[in-house]
Amino acid sequence: MTSDTKTGMFSHKKLERNVTLLGLCALGAVAIGGIVEIAPLFWIDSTVEKVEGMRPYTPLELTGRNIYMREGCYVCHSQMIRPFRDEVERYGAYSLAAESMYDHPFQWGSKRTGPDLARVGGRYSDEWHRAHLKDPRSVVPESIMPPYAFLAGRSVKAGDMSAHLTALSRVGVPYTDEAIKAADADLMGQADPNADGAALKQRYPKAQVRDFDGNPAKVTEMDAIVAYLQMLGTLVDRQKAQAHEQPR
Repeated sequence: MTSDTKTGMFSHKKLERNVTLLGLCALGAVAIGGIVEIAPLFWIDSTVEKVEGMRPYTPLELTGRNIYMREGCYVCHSQMIRPFRDEVERYGAYSLAAESMYDHPFQWGSKRTGPDLARVGGRYSDEWHRAHLKDPRSVVPESIMPPYAFLAGRSVKAGDMSAHLTALSRVGVPYTDEAIKAADADLMGQADPNADGAALKQRYPKAQVRDFDGNPAKVTEMDAIVAYLQMLGTLVDRQKAQAHEQPR
């Protein structure tokens, strides 16, 4: 055994037997590691790379999302498809971080009593969603989901969406002044089949403008939640996005 080896063993034993010294060395190692990982974040604008097609929710979609959370749908349904073969084959392409960049709060998770909904948009018709929400077992016999038929009878009340969009804009969601000003009109217009949706579609590309609940006479909470479900996973161009971003 060389003298250098003996010196190293002695120093190591001294470090292990001195609690104070060991604690200070451990604290120093953790501090250096933390600085190396955290410091670069102060020099970049965002850890999430924007992808083409991603936009904020329309007022109607946002209302539907609020209803979705109010009714506890997130307890049984996640919105995060992980990059595992079994999940991708069952639910669709894996989720990208950019697809949740405007979510407050996000709907991630892996606890699923029901299927993941990250790619549910456009998979079923409006009629299917209405039937599923009113009587889940009419379309999925083995479902244990409770019915939400009452949503079709509750009118959506406009009047506060401008304030809602203003609040979201203050935490980084890029709503323009024009979108905030037109929020209440956009909320009602997206579910009105007779409304001119040109301006709304210009503010929100790929926005779907139609009667979602089967009752064009009024805008209901059923309109809102179906509009929200029908846009999930439909905004991002997957081929372009996957070329620039890793799965979350």
